[in-house]
Amino acid sequence: METLLLGESQVEIDAGELVSFQVNQFEIIHQKGSPGWRNSDTEMFPVIGPTSQPHNRVQVPKGNAIQDQHGLLRELDYSLKDKSNTKATYFKTYKAGTLINNSKFPDKSESPLLIWPYNFTFEKSFSLEENRLEITFTIKGDRDMPYMLGYHPAFKIHTNDPVVVENGNRISLSEVIAVGNRALEIPNSQEISLLDKYEITLTTEGFRHFMLWTEVPNMICIEPISFYPYALPQAQLHEGFDYLNGDDVVFKVAITLKDKNDL
Repeated sequence: METLLLGESQVEIDAGELVSFQVNQFEIIHQKGSPGWRNSDTEMFPVIGPTSQPHNRVQVPKGNAIQDQHGLLRELDYSLKDKSNTKATYFKTYKAGTLINNSKFPDKSESPLLIWPYNFTFEKSFSLEENRLEITFTIKGDRDMPYMLGYHPAFKIHTNDPVVVENGNRISLSEVIAVGNRALEIPNSQEISLLDKYEITLTTEGFRHFMLWTEVPNMICIEPISFYPYALPQAQLHEGFDYLNGDDVVFKVAITLKDKNDL
């Protein structure tokens, strides 16, 4: 477990997973063991969304790609690259064609093994400022590798009537729950806020949209995404890919807790 500290702000990271972000002991992140989801954050890469309808096979320009829901990145372990009092960087590396055990098999998937025909390295960096946490994702890989990227953090709910606000539009928790597993799309947006006991704002770079998901009233996932996967049938998921061009690709998410002086 790594801890970042700056003034009254504290972050805890467990093997690359953001498990706590507190300002003056006020917890922002959904806690493992609480109802709703068994994780507190994860990434969706190199695909977003379900893949079961085409038997977990995803169309790519070369080779064989078998991906379960939200991609194989989550099946790999992070390694710590560097750490300071306010920063930490982790990475995962995948060699093209390596077979990866699918943790969802056999209970939730028909595919025991996953595979991707491209090499890549995926870095996740945390940088803590006063009541603000910036998370940077850097993708390095084979030229022309297709990819999607989604970040999947879960936020703890403290009141009975939280509201998500985006560009003046107010979205209730009940509206998000009603959408179910598909997740509610917030298209063409780089800033969104959760109005709960305090205001939590997410701003992004590189991502194009958000989607919202929860099935319980004590947490909500506010997910920056490069592509909304339910815009197409699963068999056409490949139409949502971006492609590496030989340069590193960088995405950023900043999580800010406002009204800190009121804590």
